[in-house]
Amino acid sequence: MRVGLMGLGRIGAFHAATLAAHPLVDELIVTDPVRTSPYGRPGDAFEADVVVIATPTSTHAELLLEACRRGIPAFCEKPVAGGVKETIEVLEAARGNRVRIGFQRRFDAGYVAAAEALRAGELGDLHRVHLITADPSPPPAAYIPLSGGLFRDCHIHDFDILRWVTGREVVSVYATGANRGAAFFGEAGDVDTSAALLTLDDGTLATVQGSRYNGAGYDVRMELAGTKATRAVGLGPRAPLSTTEGLQPPGEPWPDFVARFADAYAAELDAFLRDAPGLCSIEDALAALYVAEAAELSRRENRLVQVAEVRGAVRAVS
Repeated sequence: MRVGLMGLGRIGAFHAATLAAHPLVDELIVTDPVRTSPYGRPGDAFEADVVVIATPTSTHAELLLEACRRGIPAFCEKPVAGGVKETIEVLEAARGNRVRIGFQRRFDAGYVAAAEALRAGELGDLHRVHLITADPSPPPAAYIPLSGGLFRDCHIHDFDILRWVTGREVVSVYATGANRGAAFFGEAGDVDTSAALLTLDDGTLATVQGSRYNGAGYDVRMELAGTKATRAVGLGPRAPLSTTEGLQPPGEPWPDFVARFADAYAAELDAFLRDAPGLCSIEDALAALYVAEAAELSRRENRLVQVAEVRGAVRAVS
């Protein structure tokens, strides 16, 4: 098949190499107004049979809508759009068209194994979940005002994988944050450190923590504690942490998300090209966004927020 790739930033460049080497890809057409790639040929990505969108967030909705108008299957890195209203517009336009959203943790071997163990009853009844997403250093200052904030930009991955692994919905969120580093976070109305308590629809409690200043390395983990066992994801030989008891992973810490999830990104694209199950739908992406919106509202207003409140507010406006 012919594949059109839009965007050659950090993840786009990785996708270009992955797609060019894929056995189902006969031709790769690459579109980027600034960058070039040794993989594929430059051109109009919409000339292809399917498109992969790895452009800045502000362009996602427009490109997805164009793909839907042309009836071209599309894979787009998260998020679907910059906000809930635009996400719902894309959802409505995509009825009958194959659109999938990039939440690569669903294809990471550790998260897959955790989901299988939970469903098989190996953990017993799930009571607690803990998630961490921590970057080793902050992104450029210019990125923060466009990012949507820490909960929408980073923790939306935690919210999606929490739903996917547990099979439950988040019903309420209490979130807070702090600024311990550069002033540009606060100037943009954002935080560089976060914590949240989520309650699932069966009463399970989940905690989420994040940071833009995790100097030890890129740290993404999940712990699931049940009545029979506790299972952790992300404690491999390159986990960027040590213990006071002297235990230290033997490998070099993960430097960034591309290195940590390289296999998952490749497996996700393979699933899209083969039209295999497991990819995130627009509906699932919207569900994670609702949780992120509730977390941001909770942080700003310093109160418990029901996710239904956010959904209701959107319906009232629309």
